[in-house]
This record gives sequence, structure tokens and C-alpha cells, in this order.
Amino acid sequence: MTYKPQGVCAQKIDFDIVDGKVTGVKFYGGCNGNTQGVARLVEGMDVHDAIARMEGIQCGFKGTSCPDQLAKALKQAINE
Repeated sequence: MTYKPQGVCAQKIDFDIVDGKVTGVKFYGGCNGNTQGVARLVEGMDVHDAIARMEGIQCGFKGTSCPDQLAKALKQAINE
């Protein structure tokens, strides 16, 4: 799935959910080291656990963050 994040530096997030697990996360744009770290940390994680851990994280005064946007993307994907 491809998700267009809002309110963050990343311009696009690609990911898959296979058997309830997050896989293949790739951020386009954003803080390269941080987004690579998030992508590797959630690889193979249960989608609901990933959402619970990342939802609500803020970056500065933005009110959201790349991890929060990934949580929103995952929620959207499981609700479709």
C-alpha cells in the first residue's frame, strides 16, 4: 500500500501487511536515518502492536511525526 503522509517531511510511505504483520516499510523523504530506523523496527511486528507503539508520537510542534503517520496508514489499511 502507498500512503501520502500529511504534516511531516516524508512525502510517501510504502508498506505491506502480510498475515497481520507489517513488512516492506519504505519512507520517501523525511529524516533518512530516523525513517530507516522506524522501518526496520516495525518489520515483522504485529500491525496492532505497531499502531499502539507509534500512534501519537509528535515531531517538534507539528502535532504528528513520521511514526504517527505510519500508524495512521496502518489503521487505514486494516480498516479497508
